[in-house]
Formats: sequence, C-alpha cells, structure tokens
Amino acid sequence: MLQSFQKWLKYSFHKTETRMILFLTIAVFFIILIVSITSYQTSKSVLQEELNEPQQQMLQVSMDIIDNHIRESDNIAIKVALNTNVYKFLNSDIQNSYDVITEIYQLLSTLINSSSTINSIYIYDMKHDSFVSMPYGYSSRKSTFSDANWLGVADEFGDKKVIVKKRNVQVGEKYNRSEITLFRKIMIQGEFRGIVAVNLGYQDLFEPFNSPNMANLSSARFIIDQKDEMVYSTPASSSEKIDPKTIVSAVSELNEAHLGDITYQGRQLLVSQNTSRLTGWKYVSLVPQDSLLAKSKKVGHVVLSVSILALLLGGVAIFYINNIAFRPIRRMKKLFNIGNRDMDHHDLLHLEALAGELLNDHAQLSQMIRKAKAEASAKFFSDMYHKNITNTKEIREKCNGYFQESTNQPLKAAIISIDNFYEWSYRYPASDHSLLKFALANIITELTESYSHSECIDLGKDKLIIVLRPGEEEILLETILKEVLITVSRLLDFSISIGISREKSDFGRLVEAIFEADAALGNRLYFGYGSILKFEEFTEQNSRKIPITDHVLDQLSEAIETGDCLRFSHLIDHLIGEIRRSGMSHKKALSLFKRVGDRFLRLSHDEDKVKSKERDFFYQLHTMYLDDISDFLHSQANVLIEEVQTIGTSKESILIEKMINYMEKHMDEPIGITEIVDSIGISVSLASAIFKKEKNETIYGYFTNMRMKRAADLLVNTNEKISDIAIKVGYQHENSFIRAFRKCNNITPGKYREVLKARKEVM
Repeated sequence: MLQSFQKWLKYSFHKTETRMILFLTIAVFFIILIVSITSYQTSKSVLQEELNEPQQQMLQVSMDIIDNHIRESDNIAIKVALNTNVYKFLNSDIQNSYDVITEIYQLLSTLINSSSTINSIYIYDMKHDSFVSMPYGYSSRKSTFSDANWLGVADEFGDKKVIVKKRNVQVGEKYNRSEITLFRKIMIQGEFRGIVAVNLGYQDLFEPFNSPNMANLSSARFIIDQKDEMVYSTPASSSEKIDPKTIVSAVSELNEAHLGDITYQGRQLLVSQNTSRLTGWKYVSLVPQDSLLAKSKKVGHVVLSVSILALLLGGVAIFYINNIAFRPIRRMKKLFNIGNRDMDHHDLLHLEALAGELLNDHAQLSQMIRKAKAEASAKFFSDMYHKNITNTKEIREKCNGYFQESTNQPLKAAIISIDNFYEWSYRYPASDHSLLKFALANIITELTESYSHSECIDLGKDKLIIVLRPGEEEILLETILKEVLITVSRLLDFSISIGISREKSDFGRLVEAIFEADAALGNRLYFGYGSILKFEEFTEQNSRKIPITDHVLDQLSEAIETGDCLRFSHLIDHLIGEIRRSGMSHKKALSLFKRVGDRFLRLSHDEDKVKSKERDFFYQLHTMYLDDISDFLHSQANVLIEEVQTIGTSKESILIEKMINYMEKHMDEPIGITEIVDSIGISVSLASAIFKKEKNETIYGYFTNMRMKRAADLLVNTNEKISDIAIKVGYQHENSFIRAFRKCNNITPGKYREVLKARKEVM
C-alpha cells in the first residue's frame, strides 16, 4: 500500500503541469495570507490614527484650559507673595495687627472673587507657625487652624518654587475646599519664609475635561501626576470602570509616545495621552476599539479562509488532473473554439467562476484606482495652491502621472469662486454646502469637457480650480465660460466669478498659472459678481497711494464712540471712493478693510456676536464686491453706535465715569484702589467686577495707564525733573515711577524724553 502511494506521488510530481499547479497553489496561499495579515494591520493602524486624532485634540484643548487656570492661580499666588502687607505679616513679631490682617483678608477676598476656580487662599508663616487665610482669617498657630495637614509640602519644594498636587481634605468641615492645591514659596532676602496655598475648585478646574464623547464613542479619561497617582478621572458607568493600576501601567508602557493600545478584560482599548509642560500631568484617554476593528478582523479572517480554501482547491486540482488525464485542458480549448470534440463541460465550472471573480475584482480595483487618482489629484492642486509644493521637477513628475498625454501642451488655470461667500454660507444650511459645491463642480466639468485637461477640483471654502486647454478657439472658450456663469445662476441660484491666468507652455508652469488666476480673481472687488477676470487685463494697471492712515481709522472709531452717524457715513464713503479711484491692488484694499474690521471688533461689547458673524465677514472679504463691503460697514457702524449709546446711559457707566473723574482729580496723590472705590460708595470687589466688565481692564491697570499718559505728556512738553514728574503723577519715589513707566512703555522715562523730543525737532 505504502509503495503504491509512493509510486503514485512519484508519477504525479514527475509531470511539469502538476509541479506548476502545486507551486502556484502554495504561492497563492502565502500571497493571500500575507495580504490578509497586512490588510488587517494596515486598517488597524489607519483606524487608530483616525480615532486618536480627535482624542488628542480633545485632550490638548482640555489640558490648555486647565493649565491656563493653574497659570492664572500661580500669578495670583505671586501677587500675594509680593504684597506689602504680606511682607509686614511675615517680618513682624506682632502679627495680629488689625490693619495688616484686614488688608490681607481684603486682598485675598478680592482675588478669590475675581477667579472662577479658586475656593480659598492660605498664607503660612514658617517662622511663627501662624496663618492668614480666606475664609478662616488669622490663626496664631497650626493647632488652631482647621486645615493644617498640608504643611509637610515644605520639605518637597527643593529647588522648585511651585508645587501643584492633589491632597485629601478632611470630611465634615465647615467649608468645602478643593482637592487640588497650588503651593508657592515666599522668599524674603533669599530665605524661605512662608508658603502661599491656593486651593482650586476641584469640579470647576476639571470641568473642561468632562467634554462630551466624540464621534459617538464612549471613552474614559484620566489625569495622572508625575508620581503615577490618579489626579482626576471622568465619571463612568459601572460597565466602563477600569482599574487605575491598569491605566498607570498602560501609560508607563507608552513612555513618550502619544498612541498605543492595551487589552483589558478581553477588550481592545486605544490609549491616547498628552503631557502638560506646566504641571507634568499626563492626560490620558481610553477608547474601546473592538467595534471599530471588528470589520477589519472579519475581512482578515475571510481572506485567511480564502487562502486555506485556495490551498485545498490546489490539492483537489492536482488529484483531479491526474485522475482524468488533463481533460480540462482540452475542454478549455473547445471553450475558446479550438478543437472539434464534443466533451462535457462540468469540470470547468470552477474555472469559469474563478474567471468571473477575477473580472469582478478587476472592475472593483479599477474603480478604486480612479477614485484614488481623483483624490490624489485634488490634493496635488490644493498643495500647489497653498504653496506646499513649489519644486518644478516634482510638479512635472506628478503631472506626468495625472495628465500623461497633456503634460507638454499649453494650458490656462481657472479658479472659480462663489460670490459673497459670507452671505452664501448663512443662506444655505451647512449640511448642504458640500452638496452644492459638488453640483457646481459637475456643471463646470461637463460644460468645459472639450476645453479642459482636468476635472473641476474643490480647493476648500469658496474656491474650485480647473486646468483649461486654450487652443486656437479662444473666443469659443470664453463663450463656454459665460455659459457656465449663466447655468450656475439658473440651476443653483447663486453667482460665481472666474479668474483666468495667461497661457502657459506646459505643466511645469502650473503653479505660476494658479497664482495668476487667483490674482485675477481678486479684481472681483472692483468689477462685481458674475465676472470673468483675465490676468493679462490687469497687469498694466497703475495704482496711486491713498492717504488712509491710522488717523483716519481713529476718526472712524471716534465717530462711533461719539454716536455721530453722519460723520461716520461720510468717512466710509470717502474711504470707499479713495480706494475705487486709486485702483490699488485688491490685497492692499482687503488689508485696509481688515484694519477697519479690527477697530469694529474692538469697539463691540457683544462678545458672542464678535466671535461669530462679524468676524466671519472680515475673513470673507476677498469674495465680495466693494459696494457690499460699504453697505455692511454702514450697517455695522449703526449697530455699534446703538450699543455705545445704550451703554453710555447705564448705571455701571455712570459709576465708572465717577471713578475716572476721581482718578483725574487726585492723580498727583498716592491714592490706591480703596480710595477710588470709596468715592462712589460701593465695595472693592463689586467695583472691580463692574470696571473689568465695562472697560475690560482692572481699576489699578487703568489708573496706572492714565498716570503714564500724563507723565509722557510732561516728559515731552516740559523740562521738569523726572523726580518732580513722578510726584505729579502720584509716585513718592522716583525709582517706583521709573519701573512703572518702563513696564508700561518698554522704555525708561529719560530715554522716552530723549527720543520723542528728537523726533519732534526733526518734524
């Protein structure tokens, strides 16, 4: 039996056809197996990267907000550490001075009220073992201070000045304090004398970290400190709870990497992390990826099964061929009309099915290649437009792949832009924007098919691009483009403008053609919507400089602030007229309008409004006609004037005006915030809040700027000594005045006087 089987194997593999089939079967098996493994790993990597990107963005945004809160808290701690009364408290042997303690308590109260995340502030005197805090007041020793279990942090500072850590708060105390505390050293003449402890609201601080899950994916998020201890974790359902040790272990395995995955209780979890440079905390996100990878696994298993099936089919084929003496070969000849013998075809059915599968796979592959080529072509144009690709050799090589037969033919670039994209964006729902631009691209591609090298490609926002073939029928091409304008207006109910470059000899100059088309399109500012703008028609234009300076912009701002509608209208009309008459380039004109827009945005008191439609408008100026810009400036000015008039009559404005009048009358006196606020009869905290809201500046900062402006005027227009000028603006010591002036103007008073007087003499 064994000898017969050996003879059969020897006879079978002695034939070239059998050895070929065996070789091909094994080769196909391994190829399909490798494709299976590679496709799964590739799809897994791509899915993880796509999933990680929004997680990284979410962690970065949350981390930046939390770091800003901590940085603001540290600035507050610095203010406390440098406060004069705190210095007196730490250096005085008699610490329970009512005036000093009261001033410190008011300082801490004001700082806490001005912050949304601070619950309390402690000042600890290491020499006397005493405390001043808000809300507890003064404690002469730690045994009487209800929250003194954190004093061991003094041994942790070392060379560091600041420590931010989570600490446990005793349960059942009168006040609810946070579990995150910022500790800062107080150094006096190089000696470690005290500690400022700023207690941050736990939930308030980490509220940005509780953002909604993205892309309908449930995720768990954590913050881990430098000692691998859990600082914070987002709330999770019981089914999503994860052992903190597992998180710490996973993050330690990542090291400095931002992306990795772990298996926990049979589930695949994607680990994303960011590390804060300020605190050293690691912000970690865990996202289950079983459902995302399920299809990839399924595809991999199917392909693996196919590879095994192919191996089995190969074995069956070898056995079948040797038993019927290669009859399928002859029947295949008859199938292709070679030979005349009448034979049964049933044993060729699997070959026909295989041929059908191959043809189907070929059709799908061809479709994928066309789609990939279109996407790659779109990215190629986008990279050229945004100057990501400028190398001529690289452009020629890619053009050879995308345009092949056309690379050495002349061309023109045409950039199509949606007119008044600002109005268009709000006219149609955001969900319809992509559909409308797709329809626009199809219309342009279809109408210009006979005169183009490429399809119409979307460049993002308002712009599309197409490469045209000029040829000898230039007039006919322009007629086609006019038909495009009419068809788009009729079918899509909005208008477009087209910028066209000069003719270029080959695709090596495609970048130059794109920028010429874009430059030509900018002249829509003067010629209006629905225009065909040729670059060569604008190259000979000369523009003259117009006298639009910061003084003119200041006049516009002054007209708005004083509520003078008529004066503002005349100024805008003058500005528009000067721009139109000068023939200045559209880039300079748009830059000028953006400067006007910046003034508008600074004058507006409606922050939500500033952050939305008005800001969007000034970003879309390049798609607008000059008259529409003028109309918008008029309407927006009226809105701002109404705001100014409304605010001018408010109670808060009256109080602020009284404080400013008091500052002006007593500028030469060494007064502070307390005296200014006492003049209107309200609390310091309330006055600070009102002043900050209306002026977007602190009382102290506003008063200091007022003093510095007065000092600058005296420096330039008088010959008085700097010490005398310091007294006139409320500073008793010349050095204090010099420091304040340099901080405000980035220059010393003496240098300022020297520079300004020299400039005045030259003028």
